[in-house]
Amino acid sequence: MQFELALLTMVTRQIMANPLEDETSAARLKQIALMTVIVVEKLHATASPITLAQLVDMTGIARNVAAQTVDPLVERGLLVEEMGKNSMGRGMARQFQIAPAVLQAVAPLMGGPLGQSKTKAEA
Repeated sequence: MQFELALLTMVTRQIMANPLEDETSAARLKQIALMTVIVVEKLHATASPITLAQLVDMTGIARNVAAQTVDPLVERGLLVEEMGKNSMGRGMARQFQIAPAVLQAVAPLMGGPLGQSKTKAEA
């Protein structure tokens, strides 16, 4: 629970402190809400990427609204987007995961190791 709280706190601060050009406060609040759903679903329910269709099913928002809300999260580097097989295995689907850099940024707050990079001379 502490990890999720630290992650959501960091995400919220990133979104609110760094508005994109022509972005409204309501749009930023939608992004925070969607990231909350993603964090809860990603960390508790599944290890696989979350698709746009799953976000629509989980939240009840329209597909175009989900896409408009998730795109700035990808632009900010909070999510990573990939194309993968859809649930029927026939077509392609947009899939999202929490960006590894975001998870790495939260790890030290939770007592995780600080990444130590070695120089070539040390290796």
